[in-house]
Formats: sequence, structure tokens, C-alpha cells
Amino acid sequence: MEIPKGTIKEHTIKSNELGEEIQLLIYLPANFSPLYKYSLLIAQDGRDYFQLGRIGRLADEYLFEREIENLIIVGIPYKNVEDRRRKYHPAGEQNQHYIRFLAHELVPFLDKEFPTYQMGSTRALIGDSLGATVSLMTALQYPHTFGKVLLQSPLVEDEVFGLVESFTKAELLEIYHIVGNQETEVQTTNGKKSDFLNPNRKLSEILTNKAFTYFYDEFDGDHTWTFWQPDLKRALKMMF
Repeated sequence: MEIPKGTIKEHTIKSNELGEEIQLLIYLPANFSPLYKYSLLIAQDGRDYFQLGRIGRLADEYLFEREIENLIIVGIPYKNVEDRRRKYHPAGEQNQHYIRFLAHELVPFLDKEFPTYQMGSTRALIGDSLGATVSLMTALQYPHTFGKVLLQSPLVEDEVFGLVESFTKAELLEIYHIVGNQETEVQTTNGKKSDFLNPNRKLSEILTNKAFTYFYDEFDGDHTWTFWQPDLKRALKMMF
């Protein structure tokens, strides 16, 4: 039996926070209808999640088998490596503007355009590497807006530890967190090698000690889509 395929449409939204047009890739399920309500999954590295992560095909399959709830997936592609770093990196000059864009501009736009539940517990953020970092930072700053966050091998630095340590509303957030046990020398975009594994283990300890609904796992592999892609099967099912 052929699994019905959802559609991926391109949208643009003007962001005052960022002073630019932001491109969106919006996946709507095959049986999409304004009569139903939908949860939202917002993906940083949006094009990567659709092309390398094949997240749309996975959603098609799960929705067809009724293994996950009704879901709209919104991918936000980055323009280039510099653009990604400016927006996603804690030290990036547009980082706070991008976080506010997600909470104050993107969410109201999606709630207006689509039949969403309009509740934090039905909105999730996902990202890999720096995309995971900015997803976590956003959820910690806006836990009433985003109730779920899926982290695939986030870059974790002092600023992130600080945000987690000082966060007091753990009951509002559900966190899914994975990292590879070989991610000790990751080639980063600034040309340096970074240890991702140990900071992620430290982050996991802090998250475990707080009252988050929290899942953590270390996969056998390194910092690449070879490992993030198959993990999406479990991640989607667990969170939706």
C-alpha cells in the first residue's frame, strides 16, 4: 500500500527582529484539513532536516500508521555558514534577535495561518549541533511558548550552562537529548576542534537533577547526519 505523501510548501515571513525576509519550508500532512488541530515542530537547519534527515517521509509513515499525533513541521533553512553562526551561536550577533523572532514573530504567524493548538505543550523545537543549542536557549527563555525541545548533539558552552542552572520552571519543558560517544574532536565551522561529548554529559547531569521530563542517550558514532537521521525515528515517536 502506497503511503500518502504530505506536501512541503515554501513561505517567506518578514522579520522585524532580524530586519530580513526569512524563508520557511512548511510540511503539511497528506490528510491535512483545517478541521483538525495540529502540533508544531520547528526545525533549525530546516533544509537539512528535510533533505538529510528525511523528516517529511518519516512523518508521512508515522501519520499514516497513526503512531504520532497530527503534526505540522516548519523548517527554517540557514543561508550559509556565517548566517547560521550569527543566529544560532550563543555569541552570534543576531542570536537574541533570532530567539525573539521564533517566539514573537514565527509562532504568531503559524498560529494565524494554521489550525494549531496554540499551547506551549504542543510546540517543539529541534536542531542539530548549533541548531540544537539555539533551540534549547529559546525553550529556556520562552518555556510557555515552546514546551518540547529535541537536541541532537548540541554545542554546549558556559552561557548554556548558566541558562539551565538558573531555570526554575522545569515542569514546563520536556527535553530529548542525544550525543555521540565519539564526539570528542568535532571539526567546527571556525576551523577548531571541539569536545562535544563531555560538555553534553555535564549538561545531562544538570538536566537530570532538575525536574524536567528528560530523555538522554549516547549513540555509538560521531557528529554527523549518518547518526542523527536514524535517531529521528525514536525522537518523533517519543515526543509526539
